[in-house]
Amino acid sequence: MAYKKLISRADGFQRKGQAWFCTTGLPSDIAVEVEEMSFHLHKFPLMSKSGKLASLIAEMADVEDGDCTIRLSDVPGGAGAFELAAKFCYGVKLELTSDNVVALRCAAEYLEMTDEFVEGNLIAKTENYLNQVVVRDWKDSVRALQRCESVLPYAEELQIVKKCIDSIVMKTCTDPRLFGWPITDQQAMQSPGGSILWNGINTGARPKRSRSDWWYEDVAAISLLLFEKIVAAMEAKGLKPEIIAGAVMHYARKWLPGLNRRHHFVESESRTTTVSLSSTSSVDQRLLLETLEHLLPMQKGLVSCRFLFGLLRLAMLLNASTDCKSSSERRIGAQLERATLDDLLIPNYSDSVETLYDIETVQRILDHFLILNERSQSLSSTQSLEEAPAMGSPSLTPLMRVATLMDGYLAEVAPDVNLKPERFQSLAEALPDFSRVHDDGLYRAIDLYLKAHPWLTELERERLCKRMDCHKLSLEACTHAAQNERLPLRVVVQVLFFEQLQLRTAITGCFLAADNADVTQQPQEPVQSGGPQTSGSALYGDSWAHVLRQNRAMKADIDRMRARVNELEELCSQMREEIQKLGKGKLCSIPGIPSTKAACSLVLQVCNSHKKERNDPNTGAQRSRN
Repeated sequence: MAYKKLISRADGFQRKGQAWFCTTGLPSDIAVEVEEMSFHLHKFPLMSKSGKLASLIAEMADVEDGDCTIRLSDVPGGAGAFELAAKFCYGVKLELTSDNVVALRCAAEYLEMTDEFVEGNLIAKTENYLNQVVVRDWKDSVRALQRCESVLPYAEELQIVKKCIDSIVMKTCTDPRLFGWPITDQQAMQSPGGSILWNGINTGARPKRSRSDWWYEDVAAISLLLFEKIVAAMEAKGLKPEIIAGAVMHYARKWLPGLNRRHHFVESESRTTTVSLSSTSSVDQRLLLETLEHLLPMQKGLVSCRFLFGLLRLAMLLNASTDCKSSSERRIGAQLERATLDDLLIPNYSDSVETLYDIETVQRILDHFLILNERSQSLSSTQSLEEAPAMGSPSLTPLMRVATLMDGYLAEVAPDVNLKPERFQSLAEALPDFSRVHDDGLYRAIDLYLKAHPWLTELERERLCKRMDCHKLSLEACTHAAQNERLPLRVVVQVLFFEQLQLRTAITGCFLAADNADVTQQPQEPVQSGGPQTSGSALYGDSWAHVLRQNRAMKADIDRMRARVNELEELCSQMREEIQKLGKGKLCSIPGIPSTKAACSLVLQVCNSHKKERNDPNTGAQRSRN
């Protein structure tokens, strides 16, 4: 009681440098060293409430040299927690908060401050505060869990971590917004402190009730190990996967520098990312990246392609594990149709490859997409309507979108002089024929590649153009290809042939449309009626004038098409004349076409077959329909 009376007037402790002194007026008879701090205290207050200190002081009494110093090197919470525990032994009234209660609870357990010495000892006091105050409030639970990081082994053993995580999970899982449940004013009301009360439970949701990510920022402040435990607990409670994915993405954006930085040049991206990562250890960043990638749900569409590509780029830069990079590639392949061209332009971070962009990674992503798409198509085709009535027939839309995306990607990487023809051809031939409605994009990519690689042989050019289908080229693309000197002779001949077929089909269609317009719009005798005819005659005159204007425009288009057909026929005639000169020992000399005997034989064969089709209209019509 004497110590309590002396200290009740003030704090009773005074710090001088690295030492604490109890200002009771009585000389200290024991010193306790914790870390670099020395506490000059008295034996009786410590022995009255701490079993560990009582046993240590009793052992010191048997020492003859009279050394009264106790060294405690492993006190949970360090010198700060021991200071609060020592003040409690002296009867100082402590103000417990969510910031100090965790360390103080662990220190009390370490010092054996149980109720065997005095009722309401420090263990009971801190335990009651945790159960009655901390776990009932969202903010206090988050703060307390953060403080568990410094005393993690003790906090886990004392179930403090579990209590805080259960509290956090309970408050998020009882929020109806995270399950899509409706929320009424009777179930939820705004508390005076700004938080939301759901059926009487303080969820701590300060933002608007329409948002379901109100807790992302608070949870993102927790260490990775504890965050991983929270995610596992939420999955066990059945929280929606998209909510968990949102929390993981928010955590990644906060703690992974450079994740969302996007640059068009490899040099600027590498330099910027290196500067961003310089403040943290690359080993820690790699561990964080691999853990967060593992925490992401595997369901398709929960994570955006942009975020997944950011993870993949950072994994390459940090040299993450092969499993981490492969998992990211599979996630992207599952929803490749949602990616953009900018996403696919992954800079090449490897020193062993000379290409500007990482072609091999894109190839693997495309392979994953094709495998998953084939499985999906097989599953959809084998299931009956009774088993899966909502699935319907398999759709080609994702495949067509990816084909368009890959055509754009090929056009972007084609100017790279270090890109091998085999790699370019492998990407071009990866998708099936039916995935492309038109081959204009593929033709553009091939033309850009041939322009950037003029040293390719004729055989290599033919192999590259083999994937392109001349039937699927538009009239504009055919016109360009017919005059393209970079294309092989075989391809030019095929383009000329199919271009003429398209022109003839278009002319035939125009004639039929004109004939139908003449028949349907032929003027009729006005019907006699009792009403006035003035307005009807005016309407009839305007309609007939409109038809005449359409016919004139259509005839002009037909004339232009005829002129183009005549040019193609003249070209074919020149080709036949040059071929006939071969009998006299001369070679082909058509401008823009290589002069080889085998090539001229091919041209003669195609032109003769085309001549037969011109003479036989039925054959030509059949070919046009095909």
